[in-house]
Amino acid sequence: MENMEHHAPEFEWLGIHFDASALMMIGITTIIVLILAIAGASRASVTNPSKLQNFMEWTIEFVEGIIGSTIGSKHGKGFIALGLTLIMYIFIGNMLGLPFSIVTEDHVSWWKSPTADIAVTGALTVIVIVLSHYLGITRNTKHYFAHYFEFKGAMLILHLIEVVSKPLTLAFRLYGNIYAGEIMISVIVGAGWFGIAPLFVWQGFSVFVGAIQAFVFTMLTMVYISQTLIHEEQH
Repeated sequence: MENMEHHAPEFEWLGIHFDASALMMIGITTIIVLILAIAGASRASVTNPSKLQNFMEWTIEFVEGIIGSTIGSKHGKGFIALGLTLIMYIFIGNMLGLPFSIVTEDHVSWWKSPTADIAVTGALTVIVIVLSHYLGITRNTKHYFAHYFEFKGAMLILHLIEVVSKPLTLAFRLYGNIYAGEIMISVIVGAGWFGIAPLFVWQGFSVFVGAIQAFVFTMLTMVYISQTLIHEEQH
């Protein structure tokens, strides 16, 4: 039986191992997001908007809706750029591994979704968690530290476990869904001609899953920020 296991191309720098394909896909995703953002903002017209401008405006309104339902319009205006960046970056990253894959003869995988790498989703999660706690400490200092003293004994332990588990679930949820989708595509492709019809169906479903995961990650990011930034009286 042929070995279908693929490996990531790695290189070492300063004693640290890096995944070359993940770095390449991160760069490609970033470039695509920048191109879409610049193209959507340039030549903006009130009377005759382009399809891309309409799409960008819809995306901004969608993100504003997420922020309004979590942080609130009063406190959330400054997080529109963050939400827009996250949802676009994650969605496009989720989609890159769908159309095709580039695998060399020695089973080295060069083209994949960057979000199918736990290091990438973990890095995104670290940024989100650090930012949320930083905002809580700097903008809501009194209530941020006071809420830890509201729990005692076993409840405090459970609360601390919840604080630690949040970044883990955020990272593994995104990684697990996208990685499993790409594995399924590889299995279907391996079926040859019999896999053509199922491949189109699965890719359509994967677009839906990728969009949902981008939404969930962005939504939870705003929820975590709201939990540290806004205390109960403000809610």
